[in-house]
Amino acid sequence: MKNSKESIRVWLITGNPGVGKTTVLMKAVYIIRTHGYAIGGMLSREVRIKGERTGFELVDVASGRKGVLASIKLKTGPKLGRYRVNLIDLAEIGVKGLLNAIDFCDVIVCDEIGPMELFSPDFRRAVKVVVESGKPILGIVHKRLNDPLIQELKSRSFVEVIEVTEDNRVKLPKILAERILSKVEDESHASKRL
Repeated sequence: MKNSKESIRVWLITGNPGVGKTTVLMKAVYIIRTHGYAIGGMLSREVRIKGERTGFELVDVASGRKGVLASIKLKTGPKLGRYRVNLIDLAEIGVKGLLNAIDFCDVIVCDEIGPMELFSPDFRRAVKVVVESGKPILGIVHKRLNDPLIQELKSRSFVEVIEVTEDNRVKLPKILAERILSKVEDESHASKRL
């Protein structure tokens, strides 16, 4: 935990591929929702057909609106491995989901700040705006990606980076949810005093 005057309000989950980062995030989101708080932002999920990964779906957490983040079937968009990234859906669903969460939600989630999403200048700007919004944020960052935006986020005094491992992944959702709930409740009490 960082020692600073400014308390932690952004938690970034990282870890090796397949270790369960999204599962940890989703379980923490579930716990926070059971306390009655509104959650917004964006999620990405694998799309599989007959066991083969064919792309990634994008979901606006608050509205449930879905789109295509990347697919092997797309003909246009930046290429990453076998996939092409859909910058239009990323802007219309992912970026809007993040920005709308500032005004309408208690907690913002972002799964993930990774190589596909970072092709989008709109996504990069949206991440900076939500981080500066002051809202509690739970996000996932790619472990080995050496991108200036990720490095900038990791260096901020109010950001804590938490690595998911096989040893901690069962208890981590509850720990993260408790930290975020504590932050949201502190802010709620502070705003009632004003």
